[in-house]
Amino acid sequence: MSSSRPSPSVIAASTPKLDAQLCFALYSAGLAMNKVYRKLLKPLGLTYPQYLVMMVLWQDESQSVSEIGARLFLDSATLTPLLKRLETAGLVARLRSREDERHVVITLTARGKALQAKAGKVQESVFCASQCTPSELKHLKDELQDLRSRLSGEA
Repeated sequence: MSSSRPSPSVIAASTPKLDAQLCFALYSAGLAMNKVYRKLLKPLGLTYPQYLVMMVLWQDESQSVSEIGARLFLDSATLTPLLKRLETAGLVARLRSREDERHVVITLTARGKALQAKAGKVQESVFCASQCTPSELKHLKDELQDLRSRLSGEA
């Protein structure tokens, strides 16, 4: 009686190799990047997602939750607890919109604004840790943004 299962050597030959996978390269690079940021952000009392929110608000200090979510590709279920922690830390204020109470507007507090100066060295430190040239980093960022657009159907 012959088995219809492929032999172990056929299975091994068709199994994708971890190091050949783009998804793993992105995932492991993300882990390494987060490790660098975690060390740099700890003195500021921020997690990486909180830092992203703060960067959005440092560009425009008053935005709705949905605007922040769209900018960071986060849904409100993920964003709301993060914003509540930033509010508890005294970095942002959450206010209901006067025009539509369903909308929550996030604004920087004085403490949140002051944190921007303290965070100024973070990007320089990340650049140094990457050991890349500015043009290499720009090219990589552009390629990743293009990939994100293609994967999300925006291209």
